[in-house]
Amino acid sequence: MTEATVTKKSKNAKAPKLFPDELIDQLLAQIQNKDAESVLGESGLAGQLKKQLAERMLAAELTHHLESEAEQGKASNHRNGTSRKTVLTPSGELNLDIPRDRQATFEPQLVGKYQRRLPGFDDHVISMYARGMSVREIQGHLLELYGLEVSPDLISTVTDEVLAEVEQWQQRPLEAMYPIVYFDALRLKIRDEGTVRNKAVYLALGIRADGRKEVLGLWIEQTEGAKFWLKVFNELKNRGLHDILIAVVDGLRGFPEAIEAVYPAAQIQTCIVHLIRNSLNLASWKDRKPLATALKPIYQAATAEAAEAALQAFSQSEWGRKFPTVAAMWQRQWEQVIPFFAYPPEVRKIIYTTNAIESMHMQLRKIVKNRGHFPSDEAASKLLYLALRNIEKDWKMPPITWRQAVNQFAILFGERFTAAIS
Repeated sequence: MTEATVTKKSKNAKAPKLFPDELIDQLLAQIQNKDAESVLGESGLAGQLKKQLAERMLAAELTHHLESEAEQGKASNHRNGTSRKTVLTPSGELNLDIPRDRQATFEPQLVGKYQRRLPGFDDHVISMYARGMSVREIQGHLLELYGLEVSPDLISTVTDEVLAEVEQWQQRPLEAMYPIVYFDALRLKIRDEGTVRNKAVYLALGIRADGRKEVLGLWIEQTEGAKFWLKVFNELKNRGLHDILIAVVDGLRGFPEAIEAVYPAAQIQTCIVHLIRNSLNLASWKDRKPLATALKPIYQAATAEAAEAALQAFSQSEWGRKFPTVAAMWQRQWEQVIPFFAYPPEVRKIIYTTNAIESMHMQLRKIVKNRGHFPSDEAASKLLYLALRNIEKDWKMPPITWRQAVNQFAILFGERFTAAIS
């Protein structure tokens, strides 16, 4: 029997029943109206069963506590009634009668003394927040679906617990080498010292030696420059990233000087996707398709010489004369475009992919588009981190062209690449 057959059978196999059918029938017999709400609702059978199970476990905890004290010679302690406590669960409020002892030495484990939210509630709130829902929207959602009245402060408290996770993620160790790292910026409105400002969130997306994608970090800054990028690169190096083979960037100010200081062997490559997109942004909608067609001979050229000839031909063509700023933009960035043509087709396909940085940004923009502005840098970092965490869950496999690219990377970069895969 093959492994696949075993796996398929094990997945289809029925799990053993936790409760016998006779017990389920006895429980259902106590309900007059056997509709969904009466059986599964919080005020129905399922809700009552949840309450009774929890209270039964709490009572057992107190029994164990009193017996332990008796064994230690503290026999004077006894039960002392119950106190009512309301806790929040992912499916609504749960009212529990918590048992007490006379000497107040009992501390329940199932529901802690100061605990107001059961496991799962926080994850539920964070999941909604990560999908771009505002605090007010989460508040309304919980009220509408579960009848839960929670304050905006409670929701903020729950989501603020992520900040420690964000800091840990931002400081985590990195791979020693990444063949390609994309650097790009996302613009957001963030309140700073009482004023809403346009700030850039800089993201570094690395392609590992095995072809899988990984967000290396995010940094929020109002202005960019060599000093800022030097700080970013030193941070990456301190986290264990010692070599970048190709840095793909979209004309970020101060970037070349800073990366040369920290990663002098890195090849800087202008992002062809961004260059094309920026070119098309200069044209009207009806002109974009023919302009894109006119630009193709440049970036699809076999060599740098052929690409330069194609650029000259474009600048003198109908579309080049109609959009002289497009030709001028390509010419200004030509020194950072040229390295692209030195790479074999397999490596070009990896660099020139809209699935890397573009799809990530598209998903992030979808999540932040309904926000007027963020109250702080921390609030922006919190949401972007949670969104990235969800996005990265889908990054399980390297691109299908990676296997062919590996051999080319080994030829182009020698031990700088092969040392990481050996």
